[in-house]
Amino acid sequence: MSAGASSSANLVESAKKLAAFQAVEEHLLPSFKYVGIGSGSTVVYVVEAIVSKGPAFYANMTFIPTGSQSKGLIRQAGLTLCNLDERPAVDGRPVALDVAFDGADEVDEDLNLIKGGGACLLQEKLVAIAAKKFVAVADSRKQSPRLCTNWKTIPIEVLPLAAPDVLARLQAMGSPGAAVRSGLPSKAGECVTDNGMWIIDAPFTPLLLPQDLTVDVDGRGQLGAWEIDTLAAELLKIPGIVEIGLFHGFNGEQAASRSKELQTQKPVAASFGMPTGEVQVQRAASK
Repeated sequence: MSAGASSSANLVESAKKLAAFQAVEEHLLPSFKYVGIGSGSTVVYVVEAIVSKGPAFYANMTFIPTGSQSKGLIRQAGLTLCNLDERPAVDGRPVALDVAFDGADEVDEDLNLIKGGGACLLQEKLVAIAAKKFVAVADSRKQSPRLCTNWKTIPIEVLPLAAPDVLARLQAMGSPGAAVRSGLPSKAGECVTDNGMWIIDAPFTPLLLPQDLTVDVDGRGQLGAWEIDTLAAELLKIPGIVEIGLFHGFNGEQAASRSKELQTQKPVAASFGMPTGEVQVQRAASK
């Protein structure tokens, strides 16, 4: 790597760290009890930011992982760990997480996400919807006007037995290049998730937002043109698909007015480390 490239990479890493520290400073309150910790390179800095606040700050907090990587991060940092299904119940319901922090593979201008590049999408979504609010942290290369622009595929977690039929259905929906993800180079065969499932990576043309729809473009897959919410609903109808890497719909601040608490997939904000070394925060539009 040249000196210039090395310097640029260091600047991006520095900015990712700043973005994580800023997100924690803004969204993690000392009164919080349950905190979701996601996966990915930027989340390492989220944990570092939490630890930097000192034991007095986080002593009464319990941290919920999205998979084996984040479980390791929590343990190594000496934070209190609790698996999602082991958290206590209040009035017969599992206690809500106060906030969840996670990364993203791509973020569009409406704060919809693609996640699943690290094959943790199912547990990432379970933690996101268990939280009162979700905050994304990434670097600016993950920003796009529409999903499937830079990150070309949607990760889909499938039952291995169903994979051939799911691939055939995806082809009919306009994703002829969909394929089961390989486990190479770390292992031969298919990529197997923490849940014993496979991942299919399904390419689609850039996903439309509601404001893109017209009389002639309805977003229902004609000529491969899909609106994000419509595509998500169609994918989840396919038998054998366990979960998809589209995080869409509404955020925690919008959930209460819709009586849909603990169904949140979208973040309330995304903090991006910029190549200039600065931090840009993208916030949800008021709705």
